[in-house]
Amino acid sequence: MKVLIINGSPRPNGNTSIALKEMEKVFAAEGVETEILQIGNKDIRSCVACGSCAKTGACVFDDIVNEAAPKFEACDGLVVASPVYYASANATLVAFLTRLFYSTHFDKTMKVGASVVCARRGGLSATFDELNKFFTISGMPVASSRYWNSIHGRLPGEASQDEEGLLTMRTLARNMTFLMKSIALGKEAYGLPEKEAPVSTNFIR
Repeated sequence: MKVLIINGSPRPNGNTSIALKEMEKVFAAEGVETEILQIGNKDIRSCVACGSCAKTGACVFDDIVNEAAPKFEACDGLVVASPVYYASANATLVAFLTRLFYSTHFDKTMKVGASVVCARRGGLSATFDELNKFFTISGMPVASSRYWNSIHGRLPGEASQDEEGLLTMRTLARNMTFLMKSIALGKEAYGLPEKEAPVSTNFIR
């Protein structure tokens, strides 16, 4: 089992990182390999709807998005983490995810997704919902915990004092591991769910 972790914080050792490191400990104990990509401090532009990826299978902007694509394809689970800015995810992370999900054409069905959000106080639920939408439009089961996948902290290091948040992260990692292993067994025994031809309905008259 392998999990790709995307840290959308611009601070490599900030509170978002504390949450992810708590998950990493559980993954290691469960024999799950992890790799972290720190993208929150990168210069990542947004999608310009050029349509080039439909022909080439890669984004026209050859940056960390294209570097992450094969790692995403190879992983069993994807963790996406962000600090909260104005009740939303870091814009750099959203640009990264938009291009990554849109430009990659491999089947993402049954890869397990988990979002993690960090804030001083509010905006966690809105950001959690925003990030989960990338998974649910792609046929990816969403891993849950004992609470919404969030942790609190303002100054660097304060998240380590959020005992409930840390417990939430450990529970999330355990649940995600169980889900990935269960899906692997299910795929071996039954294969992936049957797919119908895609249908697009536009409501413009």
